Amino acid sequence: MILDWIALGAVVAVLGYLFVALLRSDRAR
Repeated sequence: MILDWIALGAVVAVLGYLFVALLRSDRAR
């Protein structure tokens, strides 16, 4: 269903945001 794709997209967006934030914090140090 479309809701499954929306939920999947939300999870991917959150994981991607956390991954980028982690990379930025590592580069800052």
